[in-house]
Amino acid sequence: MDSVGTNRTPLRSAAAAAPATRSSALPWPHCHPAVGNRLAATKLGIAARCGGAGGYFGKVQRFDAARSTTARAQSGKAARSVIREMGHTASDSEMPLKYSSGKAFPLGVSQVDGGLNFAIFSQHASSVTLCLKLPERGTQDDEEIVEFALDRQKNKTGDIWHVSVEGLPASGVLYGYRINGPQGWQQGHRFDDSVILLDPYAKLVSGRKYFGVDKEESSQFFGTYDFDSSPFDWGDDYRLPNLPESDLVIYEMNVRAFTADESSGLGPAVRGSYLGLIDKIPHLLELGVNAVELLPVFEFDELEFKRFPNPRDHMVNTWGYSTINFFAPMSRYASAGGGPVAASKELKKMVKALHNAGIEVILDVVYNHTNEADDANPYMTSFRGIDNKVYYMLDLNNNPQLLNFSGCGNTLNCNHPVVKELVLDSLRHWVKEYHIDGFRFDLASVLCRGPDGSPLDAPPLIKEIAKDSVLSRCKIIAEPWDCGGLYLVGSVSFL
Repeated sequence: MDSVGTNRTPLRSAAAAAPATRSSALPWPHCHPAVGNRLAATKLGIAARCGGAGGYFGKVQRFDAARSTTARAQSGKAARSVIREMGHTASDSEMPLKYSSGKAFPLGVSQVDGGLNFAIFSQHASSVTLCLKLPERGTQDDEEIVEFALDRQKNKTGDIWHVSVEGLPASGVLYGYRINGPQGWQQGHRFDDSVILLDPYAKLVSGRKYFGVDKEESSQFFGTYDFDSSPFDWGDDYRLPNLPESDLVIYEMNVRAFTADESSGLGPAVRGSYLGLIDKIPHLLELGVNAVELLPVFEFDELEFKRFPNPRDHMVNTWGYSTINFFAPMSRYASAGGGPVAASKELKKMVKALHNAGIEVILDVVYNHTNEADDANPYMTSFRGIDNKVYYMLDLNNNPQLLNFSGCGNTLNCNHPVVKELVLDSLRHWVKEYHIDGFRFDLASVLCRGPDGSPLDAPPLIKEIAKDSVLSRCKIIAEPWDCGGLYLVGSVSFL
C-alpha cells in the first residue's frame, strides 16, 4: 500500500466530494502484467514494467582544418554525413555558426544573447562533443550531423561542459553528445563515444512518431527544444483545483490504453493521446472521480524489448516504467504522430481541461531506475555513457557491477548531490511548466538509499522535497518498498 502525504495549502475552497477512496482504471501493473493484453490496443503483446573560443562554421564546401566523415546512425538506418568542426574558417557564402565558451548554468539548452547555450554535467569525462542535426541540412534519410569538440580549457567549468552557439534556429534542431573518458570497468566507467547520448536536461525528446509501430525501426533519441512557440495560454480564469487530500477519489490510468481501442469512440488520430483523454472527462466526472493518477508520461522507448533476441522481443512496453528522460513528456502520446512539441502542448491542454473540470493530475514517477538496463544487456542512451559512476549505484567491490534495487538492472543514485538536483529540477519542472498537482513515487524506498545502497535515516532527497517551496505544496504518494527488501511502510515522510 502506498503512503500519502501533502503540505499543500489550498488556494481556493473546493466543493465536498465523495468519501475518500482510491479506485483504479487498471489493476496495478507490477502485480498483474497479463492484464495489459486485454487493455492495450496493440497486436504486438505487452510487457509490464521492464526488468571554445569563437570560430565560424556552417554549411561549407571546405574547412581549412576540418575533416568530413560518414557515420552510420545508431538507429541502423542509412549512413549519415558527419561534419566534425575543428577549423576556424568557413565559406563566406554560407550562413555560419559561431561557437564560444558559453556558461555552466542552467544545464540543458537555454537562450543567451545572440544564441543558445548547451551545458551538460560529466565529472569523469575526458572529452565531450556536441552533435547537432540541423533541419535545413539533408533529408530525413540522409541528415547531416555537425559535431563540435569542446575544449576542456575554454568550455568547461568544474564538472560542467558548456558551449554557446550562434546561428542556430530557435526550434527544430536535434542534439546530443559524444562523451569519452576512462575505460576502466573496474573503476565503474562505461564511456563509449561511438554513441550519441541524450541530454539528461533535454526538455523535449525526439524519436519515433507513432507508438509501438514495429515497422518503424528503433530510432536514435535526440534532445530538442522550442523557443519559437508562444507561452501556453492557461486562461485568465484558470485555477488549480487544490482539493483536500481527504476528499480525493483517484482514478489510476495509462494515458494511451485509456482510449487506444476503437471502442473509445474516438478517431484514429486521437486515440491513445493526451487529447483523447480530454474527451473522456465527462465519463470521469460521472464516476465521481476528482483526481487522475497517470502511469508514466516521461519519455520512454516502448520497443526496448526488440533490441536483441529475447523471450519478450514480441512485446511492447505499454506501461512506461522505463524512463529515458525525466523532463520530456512522452512524445508518442501526441495525436496524429505530432512529435515532441505537439506532445508538450497537448499535455498542457489535457491538464488545463482536467483542472477546469475540478480534477487534479498526479503523475506516477520512476526515479528509481532508467531504461539503460544492466551490464549484461545495456541500453546506453544517456546516463550510462555520460557518467555511469555518478548516476548509478555501484558495487565497487564486485567488478564493479550495477546495484539492482529496482528489479530492472540498475538503480539511480538519487542521493548523490548531482543526481539529487536532477530529480528536484525535474519535479519542479513538471509543477511549474505543466501544473502537475502531485506525484506518486514508484519504489520510493530507493530514494532512501545512499550511493552504496545502504539505507539512510535522513535521506537528503526526501528532506529537500519536504522543504522545497514548490514541491512541499504538492500531494505526495510513496510506494514504500524496493526490490532489495527495504520495506518502509509508515516510514517514508515527505512532511
